Amino acid sequence: MRKLTMPELQRLTVDEFKAAEKVPVIVILDNIRSQNNIGSVFRTADAFRLQGVYLCGITATPPHREIHKTALGATESVEWKYTSSTLEAVTDLRKSGYTILAIEQAEGSISLPDYKPEKGEKLAIIFGNEVDGIDEEIMSHVQNCIEIPQYGTKHSINISVAVGIVIWDLFGKINIFQNK
Repeated sequence: MRKLTMPELQRLTVDEFKAAEKVPVIVILDNIRSQNNIGSVFRTADAFRLQGVYLCGITATPPHREIHKTALGATESVEWKYTSSTLEAVTDLRKSGYTILAIEQAEGSISLPDYKPEKGEKLAIIFGNEVDGIDEEIMSHVQNCIEIPQYGTKHSINISVAVGIVIWDLFGKINIFQNK
């Protein structure tokens, strides 16, 4: 066995990525403190060819050295938008036909393995602050809440890991590229 070379991987250029069909998922970052987490989210969004990333509130925006360190150029390929409030992002995306999902431990949440998106549904998925989670005001504006099952002593997972888990799961459920 050997590792594949870069040409064998047939990766898209930034221009090809921008022109390519996207998975209809937008990640909303609600007041994320760590620029390393933000960069990791960009990299995951690039890997799964997501529609984009919304950076809200105190969430830092590119260009930023700490974001770049983990994004490794994904801030150039992935579309992103900054809004001063998460509520503004949620309102705009809902008006544009997105289903708003929170990733949070909440009353009435759906376990991630049990969540099934509708065919053709556009999703906007909110991930909250590393300490406080998603703001309570925002929770009253979501259409559904998904919870990642956890069985250890901690009550949370690092946001960049949570984004990877959720996007991987949803990508498998809505993969628009599988029959192309």
